[in-house]
Amino acid sequence: MAQQSLTLPALDEAAVESLRGRSMFSTTDWTAAELVTLLQVADAFEALDRAGRRTELLRAELAYALFFDQSTRTKSAWAGAASRLGMQPVIVDGGSTQLSHGETAAETGAMLGMNSHAMGIRHDLILGEGNALMRDMGSGIAAYLKATADPRSVPIINLQCDLDHPTQTLADAMWLRERFPGGLSGRKIAVSWAYSPSYAKPLSVPQGLSMLLPRLGADVVLAHPPGYELLPDCLEAARQGAVEGGGSLAVVDSMDAAFADADVVYPKSWGPQQIMWSRVDANRRGDQEAMKHLEQQALEQNARHRDWICDERAMALTRNGAALYMHCLPADIGDEVSAGVMAKAQVDVAREANKKLYVIMALLASSKVPQLASRLRGLAG
Repeated sequence: MAQQSLTLPALDEAAVESLRGRSMFSTTDWTAAELVTLLQVADAFEALDRAGRRTELLRAELAYALFFDQSTRTKSAWAGAASRLGMQPVIVDGGSTQLSHGETAAETGAMLGMNSHAMGIRHDLILGEGNALMRDMGSGIAAYLKATADPRSVPIINLQCDLDHPTQTLADAMWLRERFPGGLSGRKIAVSWAYSPSYAKPLSVPQGLSMLLPRLGADVVLAHPPGYELLPDCLEAARQGAVEGGGSLAVVDSMDAAFADADVVYPKSWGPQQIMWSRVDANRRGDQEAMKHLEQQALEQNARHRDWICDERAMALTRNGAALYMHCLPADIGDEVSAGVMAKAQVDVAREANKKLYVIMALLASSKVPQLASRLRGLAG
């Protein structure tokens, strides 16, 4: 029996083609129009995948992913995306590289890039290092390909760094566009710090959301206690993005103020900035005892703000008491969010997480596949 044709999101051939050869170090490197095109490609891949269509557009290619920090969802999304495209995913422990033995990031990039066709990297715990390392590795790969006249494209995809978490925030944007098909203009989104007793988490998720969502028209209210400020350059990029996209960014020191009449809430812990910077020096010295001490200091500082929890009382402050709850997962249940709120949101946050798979597929395919829009329409039948 012939399969029925699918209706895919409208894809502009030239707009999709303009993404060829692009890496994703940060959403701020792309225009808002380019990001919307990428999200449309991700929507197309989701429609094809849910209809059971095979999308093996990059057969027999190798997709490295280098992780310097722990991961569950992102590793799974990378492997699933690469496999659906016909690639061979390989997950590499960043600690197994020779970077700690004197090899530069550019040299590591060249060594891995000579054999791979795409590379994802997570390096998120040390401020000032992760994004710079990714860009240096990209430069090393580009230099090798040029020196050897190798025509391959080896895009770098940021799977979370110290500044941004593009695959997460783009997945969040995908989920928001599905839930609010009329657009994000005029929608209030609370991106709030929340208490966590587990570890000093990176700043990159709230920074990434603040930099991305106002560019898509959203009114983002960023809330945190004193001492948990985001990096100044990221906040400036967020304010510039708000001008570009017609959204806004406000910063408050009250979760309640952020939640009031919010359409969406995104309560998420991150570490105190001063302590996160102190970890940089300790890490460079290789002082593990100092790293442990700073981690404990961060948790003690977090514990002064146990009342920053997304519970039923806080949710009642939102628009009609029914805001969309979002989280990048895993959430600290009972600390960041009450068990009751999470129970109601369990399916929603799972669907939110699933979008990352299609964002990674879109990033890989749009960078590497010629005439991608036509190829996708062909797969739709």
